[in-house]
Amino acid sequence: MKMKQIKNCLLAWLLMCGLLVAQESKVDRTQIKQSIQTKLDALREVAEFPGMTVGYVLADGSSESFSTGFVDMERTIRLQPKDRMLAGSIGKTYVSALAMQFEEEGKIELDKKISKWLGSEPWFQRLPNGDRITIRMLMNHSSGLSEYFEVAAFQKKFKETPMKVWEPSELVEAILDQKPLFVAGEGWSYADTNYILLGMILERADKIKLFPEIERRLLRPNKLERTIPSDHPVIADLIIGYAGPGNPLGYRGPAIVDGKLVINPQIEWAGGGLASTAEDLARWAKLLYEGKLFAKPVTLEKLLTGVAADSGRGGSEGSQYGLGVQIQNSAQGLRYGHSGWFPGYLSEMVYFPKQKIAIAAQVNTDSGRVNARGLRPAIAMVAETLGVKP
Repeated sequence: MKMKQIKNCLLAWLLMCGLLVAQESKVDRTQIKQSIQTKLDALREVAEFPGMTVGYVLADGSSESFSTGFVDMERTIRLQPKDRMLAGSIGKTYVSALAMQFEEEGKIELDKKISKWLGSEPWFQRLPNGDRITIRMLMNHSSGLSEYFEVAAFQKKFKETPMKVWEPSELVEAILDQKPLFVAGEGWSYADTNYILLGMILERADKIKLFPEIERRLLRPNKLERTIPSDHPVIADLIIGYAGPGNPLGYRGPAIVDGKLVINPQIEWAGGGLASTAEDLARWAKLLYEGKLFAKPVTLEKLLTGVAADSGRGGSEGSQYGLGVQIQNSAQGLRYGHSGWFPGYLSEMVYFPKQKIAIAAQVNTDSGRVNARGLRPAIAMVAETLGVKP
């Protein structure tokens, strides 16, 4: 056999091997998808949620999404993977990403006191710890500020006017003159109040409106087409959520009646403020925690530098909180991410840096037991099926 023929045969053999590997990979991925759907349906049978969506993004950037259950409690409409739900506090991750871009551009400094931006406000002297708080403290919840929507007087006013459009300063007003939870920078307690103040600062730092800027910089360039601001009671393609007992905003039952949310989600503003899908949230997590949104590697390092978050409101043993990111060790290893709640909806997104895999899940109820028996088991199940290990 001539040398040219040998080379041709060798090339054909290599190409055949490559094709076989590709076919095998395709089969493996089909089996993985089937396994996830089967396990998700089984979870739906024993858990207490109408429906759940799950999405993941692999190391190579390929993504998949799944759904199980129903849009409504009457079980008349099947839930689809592309259905939108309110993402709650996961919205903080977009506000944080915008802040870090501003920091790269010299528009803000993380360790500057917030008095630079807010000190001239007539209410600022009444803000607990106001003269000591920095932007970094707002972002990692070490400011000592409490949660505005848990103040009884605010809850009363909100229940009386559930469709009110709130100015950010009106939200902050709820916690003025309170005793701080701790000295600024010397403790940790989760509060949307921090991100309301952060949002105000970002708008002033670059003379922008918060959500249009998030859309311009973060959503549109990255083709997160199923993620939109939730700043109005009517949100396109938003499915019905079901609020459980005991939520601090004071209602129970369907979150949507006659095509309209029963409370104005604009109340979240920079503390949340987005509707999305599980697949979009997983894609966002991968972009964010791989530093794809930033010009400098050090920016991601700053984002992922956490403080202890094992005490105070929202704390859990062994957890840390970075600049808008929950940092935890799990049975599958180190993970970055964030959870989100809005009456009627629960969401969670996670990213496993070792495998470069992101997973997100959403359910259309906020019943307390769902979080323990639904979202977390679903994410762990998907991670294990994808081979995520410590």
